Amino acid sequence: MAHLSIIGTGTMGQAIAAVAGRGGHTVQLLGQSDASTSITGDIVVLAVPYPAVAAVIAERGESFAGKVVVDITNPLNFETFDSLTVAPDGSAAAEIAAALPQSHVLKAFNTNFAATLAGGTVGDLPTTVLIAGDDADAKSTLAGIVTSGGLKAIDAGQLSRARELEAIGFLQITLAAGEKIAWTGGFGVVPA
Repeated sequence: MAHLSIIGTGTMGQAIAAVAGRGGHTVQLLGQSDASTSITGDIVVLAVPYPAVAAVIAERGESFAGKVVVDITNPLNFETFDSLTVAPDGSAAAEIAAALPQSHVLKAFNTNFAATLAGGTVGDLPTTVLIAGDDADAKSTLAGIVTSGGLKAIDAGQLSRARELEAIGFLQITLAAGEKIAWTGGFGVVPA
């Protein structure tokens, strides 16, 4: 079984912890008051808002060496909800990977809402977690955690696909913020 360290105790951090727990994996859930607590997981999930990532990396980045680091952020402008805050040809995940060259960075969970992770469904469809990254073993490990927790996982390709995943996450969030879809809904994937 895997051991995850989740940085962020909000609804997403708690939902991911619950998924991992359902699969029999152990979780270390760390909040802002745990800044001096050592990371014990082989997989680190950054379940913080995108603007907080730089501070997390500055404080803890050295301890992420050799670990799988999962970026769940959506780098959108939370003041206007009208744009992403990364370069059009870049992504938050690419920035994180550049800052953590000794880690195996994955993009996942950013196209899911906490409620769909916790409930296991998007409407009548099973919740599907899209995973992008350059390390096949890291993606396989995370997919195993997701599926053992009762959800579906799809390998979305190389880390360069994070750009598209972040665009999907941005669209889904703006639709929910505009009350066009519910925060308990979102996009689903129909199995082939």
